[in-house]
Amino acid sequence: MECTVSWTGATGARSGMGFVAETGSGHVLMMDGAPDAAKPENGGQNLAPRPMETVLAGTGGCTAYDVVLILKRGRHDVRGCSVKLTSERADTDPKVFTKIHMHFTVSGKGIPASAIERAVAMSHDKYCSASIMLAKTAQISTSFEVIEA
Repeated sequence: MECTVSWTGATGARSGMGFVAETGSGHVLMMDGAPDAAKPENGGQNLAPRPMETVLAGTGGCTAYDVVLILKRGRHDVRGCSVKLTSERADTDPKVFTKIHMHFTVSGKGIPASAIERAVAMSHDKYCSASIMLAKTAQISTSFEVIEA
């Protein structure tokens, strides 16, 4: 896997802390820093997600993918899945994630809560590389709800 990240302020009259990531699979992802009122040249323009937000979003995508796949392989009628991640970070540099809570909302027809609980646990314990990696610095907790659809 590879990715090239380039500062957008390095060319032309643009400034700030914007970056474009070009992934090995041929996709583009924009990132930007938070605006800095005290030193505008050191801050972003709030035009895209922060890099750490993309880490959190990627983790959510990784674990939601697992949960849907595990439920589908179990022949459950999954019709929707979302995960809301809330996090806390360290106060000092490096400002790693220290706590992450993942709340899954799964909709479908006749999916037992035990199947969702199992899918979330399997993702958390075995399959989701991103959450397993983040668990080295963050306490990760999960919860879920089922919506009959």
